Amino acid sequence: MSLGEAEAAEIFKYLSPKEVQKLGGAIAKTKSITRERVDDVVTKFTNVAAAQSLLVSDSGDYVRSVLRRALGDDKAALLLDRILQGGDVSGIESLKWMDPLSVAELLRNEHPQIAAAILVHLEYDQAAEVLKSFTERQRNEVLLRIATMEGIQPVALKDLNEVLFKVLSGGDKIRKASLGGVKTAAEMINLMGTALEGTVIESIRIQDADLAQKIMDKMFVFDDVGKLDDKAIQLVLKEVASEALIVALKGAQPELKEKFLANMSSRAAETMREDLESRGPMRLSEVEAQQKEILKTVRRLADEGQIVIGGGGAEDAMV
Repeated sequence: MSLGEAEAAEIFKYLSPKEVQKLGGAIAKTKSITRERVDDVVTKFTNVAAAQSLLVSDSGDYVRSVLRRALGDDKAALLLDRILQGGDVSGIESLKWMDPLSVAELLRNEHPQIAAAILVHLEYDQAAEVLKSFTERQRNEVLLRIATMEGIQPVALKDLNEVLFKVLSGGDKIRKASLGGVKTAAEMINLMGTALEGTVIESIRIQDADLAQKIMDKMFVFDDVGKLDDKAIQLVLKEVASEALIVALKGAQPELKEKFLANMSSRAAETMREDLESRGPMRLSEVEAQQKEILKTVRRLADEGQIVIGGGGAEDAMV
């Protein structure tokens, strides 16, 4: 906002769809900020940026050049596909800018294996919304393939991207990560809601009971937040707005409510109790939406190493 429209627009070109969405939302909510606050933020950013060292401007081009010089074009090509995960995936990446319903329509008549190969490139919440739009049979078949997927051959990924690129445009560089597998399927199912969760797991269980159990072991639902230790709960409370917590706890088990209240100050806990009691009935969809947001916060804290899901807190992670 301080840079002005033209410069800000140039920066937005380098952001991912998720980053654009989050940053755009923050800008929309920001009405006024003091000059002192702006100066503090700019100073902090300058210090952080000055501490960074950019070794090469494009690491992809750099590794291509080095390997070709060292191994020759033929041998380098064999390694580059594996290292860079198939190179250009701009067609697939374009799907990240589309709404889930549009992506679902695009994939509705595709083979489950193709749909699975595409969905593992999307953010978990977007993929979950796409899966909700599928028929029950297609949804279950796609998730079964995601859970059993160990990787995608670079040649297959390239062919898939070329097909999509004919009807789509844009996109940015793929986020390098392991694609598919039990954890990916579990993350998607987590975000689909309890109504569909049971039917998906049961369908997978019929075909592969061990696989269904592995997926369930990786799943983390809102009631599981109660298994976190007190320090982890306190970290979560710092990240979650009171209003969001009130809505989320409306549909929570009594034990989980008490877990949160026990980790608040006496005054905050009393206020929270009063708000929970005075709040009237709420739509289940609203409650589940806030619970999902809190789960995202929990997973982010776990990814950052601040808490441990499934036993122990942040201190237990230190060895």
